[in-house]
Amino acid sequence: MILSRKEKNSLSEIDIDRIIEMAWEDRTPFDAIQFQFNLSEAEVKALMKKELKFSSYKLWRERVESCKTKHAAKRVEGIDRFKCNLQRAISNNKISKRR
Repeated sequence: MILSRKEKNSLSEIDIDRIIEMAWEDRTPFDAIQFQFNLSEAEVKALMKKELKFSSYKLWRERVESCKTKHAAKRVEGIDRFKCNLQRAISNNKISKRR
């Protein structure tokens, strides 16, 4: 399912930036993006293709295809969180900046 025009317009620039950031991060699975923004893997790929330069998109796709941590089904058993416990710098998230 690809985003409709109405749904694309409902994403703010901050949301789009955060989705791109999460998609670039190897340890963040597509399930986390779906949980937070209600976007399927196909919708994330379409968004990345639209927002990135083609060469950047192509590099990202190659990396994602070979990355076992981007897909929850391919992850090592025992990893049940969406983010690394060492990750602290998440924009607009004050809780993560506490120690």
